[in-house]
Amino acid sequence: MSNYTAQDVKKLREETDAPMMECKGALEEADGDMTRAKEILREKGKASAGKKAGRETNAGRVGITLSDDATKAGVALVESETDFVSNNEGFVGATNDVAKEALASGTLSDARKQELSVDVVAKFRENCVVKIADQMTTSGKFSIYVHHDGSKGAIIESEGDAAGSEAIRKLAVQVVASPPQVVSKDQLSQTLLNSEYQIQYTRAIGEGKPANIAENIAKGRVNKEFIKEAVLMEQPFYADPSKTVGQYLAEEAKNTKVLSFRLIAVGQ
Repeated sequence: MSNYTAQDVKKLREETDAPMMECKGALEEADGDMTRAKEILREKGKASAGKKAGRETNAGRVGITLSDDATKAGVALVESETDFVSNNEGFVGATNDVAKEALASGTLSDARKQELSVDVVAKFRENCVVKIADQMTTSGKFSIYVHHDGSKGAIIESEGDAAGSEAIRKLAVQVVASPPQVVSKDQLSQTLLNSEYQIQYTRAIGEGKPANIAENIAKGRVNKEFIKEAVLMEQPFYADPSKTVGQYLAEEAKNTKVLSFRLIAVGQ
């Protein structure tokens, strides 16, 4: 006679998200001991994770959560093999749980991330990896945006009168829509500018332009194209391309400064 009931199987499934038959088998092996059954499922999850570890993770989910005062953020990126898994409600929840743990406990160690990866593999039966599980802090405020498909998200750190406002949240949307390299022009290194100039000069020469003309073309492309793409404040604002992000900020978020941004995306 079994030392467990159907209710025990149901409870184990609810607490572990493991398949019903595996829960039943674990309780059978554990002679009805719920704690031991969980250990058995975990051990099998580790074995399963080991077998799947070499498979590519081309899909996944971003999770970002904020403290009540918006001075701390928990950031998670959990990757999976397929969209079928990453779009699963349980996977979305697992990713958000990783972000919440990072918010509460601080940036997670590699060992903890591996432990959580094993748990996710055990639930969804394909290779899943916790790539990012970070806590961020600021003396200002964070604003966040996660794209509707969960594949990417951004955090804006700002200070001033409108820090943490909806106006600043729109800049997180901007970062996802048109990923910049820096916040402002003064953050562009001369090395980077020189490298881009050389790329554009070579391009112009390849287009058949004389050297002196190629120089002017390269300078123009760096100033009119590269800087407008690479610098957040110089980009056309996604909601009104007639103005730059800097102009939008001056109009809608007076006395507010963007300190930094971070883009989190599947595959990064």
